[in-house]
Amino acid sequence: MPGPTPDPVTSATSLPSEADVVVVGGGIIGTTTALELAERGHKVVLCEKGIIAGEQSSRNWGWVRLARRDPREIELMMASIKIWEGLSERVGADTGYTQCGVVVPFYSAANEAADTAWLENVEGRQTRIERVDRETVDRLLPGLNFSHNGGIYAPHDGRAEPQKAAPAVARAVTAKGGTVMTGCAVRALDIEGGVVKGVITEHGQVRASSVVVAGGAWSRLLLHQAGVTLPQLKVTNSVMRTTPVDDGPEVTIRGPNFSVRKRADGGYTISTLVANDFDLTPDSFRFFGKFLPVAKMEWRQLRPRLGPRFWRELKEFAPWDPNTESPFEEIRILDPKPNRRMTDRAFAAAKEAIPALHKAEVAQRWAGMIDATPDAVPVISTVESRPGLTIATGFSGHGFGLGPAGGRLAADLATGAKPFVDPAAFRLSRFFDGSPIVPLTGV
Repeated sequence: MPGPTPDPVTSATSLPSEADVVVVGGGIIGTTTALELAERGHKVVLCEKGIIAGEQSSRNWGWVRLARRDPREIELMMASIKIWEGLSERVGADTGYTQCGVVVPFYSAANEAADTAWLENVEGRQTRIERVDRETVDRLLPGLNFSHNGGIYAPHDGRAEPQKAAPAVARAVTAKGGTVMTGCAVRALDIEGGVVKGVITEHGQVRASSVVVAGGAWSRLLLHQAGVTLPQLKVTNSVMRTTPVDDGPEVTIRGPNFSVRKRADGGYTISTLVANDFDLTPDSFRFFGKFLPVAKMEWRQLRPRLGPRFWRELKEFAPWDPNTESPFEEIRILDPKPNRRMTDRAFAAAKEAIPALHKAEVAQRWAGMIDATPDAVPVISTVESRPGLTIATGFSGHGFGLGPAGGRLAADLATGAKPFVDPAAFRLSRFFDGSPIVPLTGV
């Protein structure tokens, strides 16, 4: 079964020969970066090898949440929520955003202890996230059918529609004077004397003093060809959606072994963080030491497997001539096969916990490739060894909600503007300067 179908975006018919900034990648990060740049008056060209939001930006859960964020992401996420609140009006199109709230029940003593400790990260901040009692959780989730001791409630958290959001932003980029090229793979960065001078695409060269690589799961490969090492692995997460349900919950819920969020069509997106498929590749061994801390913490959630992807990526990392077809053209859209067993288990757990879902049927299943870093925190960073290059990738499966603020920060860095939040936690050099690799805390 193919993945979700994003809203269509009309591509530009010709590629400009020069720009102020080239953005590589048409997901939520790339499109919001381009929007920021276009609104600031920069001549921006966005190049996407496939279609806008063709990969993880249309396949994610659609959460816009601050609850249980890693402390390093909190300031960025608070800013992102504010951007989401006005994004539909800003781009003149529906992104599906609504402020529905997120509930995380305390379904075990360990869960309660960890989540209560997490609340210390938002003390004194302008947020209403708080611990609530059993009665409040039961009021927010009528008929909830598992034992709990209250939970965390984040009323300002929300949801948006992944198939709508990035396409809406991309169309606004065009309306504001930017160029959006789909079916236009960037084969290589154009580098002269160690300095980035633009990109070489399948449709020609674009000269630019600044390039932002926001290619999601493909970023590692493109950067490798430019002599930049990005520790990044791919993890496959499987998701499903249901048919509409009349009396299901409005709030988003993270329960034991399942997550549920209402969709604009009245159905529900259901998945779980309990298990993800992990294909062993040459990079699994190259970056073994860097990913070891998170692997130790999350090993129960990973299902490693050895298959064709190992040999495919071994071949992809061989050098290629940018004047000939690249791996980015061989596979325009990553469309991995969903793990039916995982989605079935998540759906069964959700139906047991939320009786209204007994009326729902499976409408679609899909999977997406998550671009994971060793600490599961994104890289939004310039690169000292490659002046003119900015990276905005590695959002590790929780980048949809962070997207608008991540794009704003990337635009700041790409143009030399004062960063609107401190980018230190997102610097690429943290993986190489002796800093301890501390896996993400929260979910």
